[in-house]
Amino acid sequence: MSSRHDARLWAVQFLFQRDFNDTEVESALIEFWPERKANANARMFCESLVRGVELYRKEIDERLRKYAEHWSLERMGAVDRNIMRVALYEMMFCKDIPPVVSINEAVDLAKELSGRESGKFVNGILDRARQDIERPARVPDKKKPQPS
Repeated sequence: MSSRHDARLWAVQFLFQRDFNDTEVESALIEFWPERKANANARMFCESLVRGVELYRKEIDERLRKYAEHWSLERMGAVDRNIMRVALYEMMFCKDIPPVVSINEAVDLAKELSGRESGKFVNGILDRARQDIERPARVPDKKKPQPS
């Protein structure tokens, strides 16, 4: 497993716990790490995902509601919901990660943590979301700002 895959897995686990224990993020992160063997890069990536999802949760959840026709957030499994939150955060705000990478990782996590049907569910919703992302789907967005 790659350290980024592990970091995504840990971010989903952390966010899942936050759904049931609304504690302060920074203190919860301190309590989260002693049980895990994470190298510095994986830990840093995980924490950036967690903080990003928390910072943009309202916007992420609005998008999730938009693409998950006939599914309220409360009706979704908590694991699937948090997998998609992480993936949507990456797709919306992490320009260095191609959207298809975020989708593939989310589908793999859904299959690993929830099951085959969850992988299909997650893929369908995130693929709809990808169509509204205005950047290349398969390569990092390396556009430089245009000079004024």
